[in-house]
Amino acid sequence: MNKAVFLDRDGVINEVKTKRVKFVNRPEDLYILDGVPEAIKKLNKAGYEVFVVTNQGGVGLGYMTEEQLDEIHEHMAKELAKQGAHLTEIMACTHAPHENCYCRKPNPQMLLDLIEDYDIDIMKSYMIGDRDPDIEAGNAAGIKSLMVTDTTPEAYKSFENLSEATDWILEDEKA
Repeated sequence: MNKAVFLDRDGVINEVKTKRVKFVNRPEDLYILDGVPEAIKKLNKAGYEVFVVTNQGGVGLGYMTEEQLDEIHEHMAKELAKQGAHLTEIMACTHAPHENCYCRKPNPQMLLDLIEDYDIDIMKSYMIGDRDPDIEAGNAAGIKSLMVTDTTPEAYKSFENLSEATDWILEDEKA
């Protein structure tokens, strides 16, 4: 079985709702947060599959097309790869928030699909998000869920950013 780290996108990998960008609807709106490539590279080196699981309701609401979302994700993967960071797969729920679909976080379906497809050991895996729906999805999938940029009692632990969470994961793995 494989071990994995599942990452939310907006607020964990890239800026969102900052002075530079409100929403990421085009590749040029994507600004990778400091330390993210290095953190993903450390996880890769430690043998973790690294997945992105993201709600992208802007597609369902008509703010962008699925093709534009694919361009954003290709751009993100290329920018991370330039610095030696590899993403195994990027999975997005493109339904509008009010559609109550089965795949939109806090539902765990995206995680469960990847767990099955990649033979992931949930006991050796982590979900990292910046909002309650991320944590709820990870918990529902049976994965230790870590919060960055905020705190919530539902999170196993909370950190300032992905770099801190990654360092903790690498120490927790040794325990």
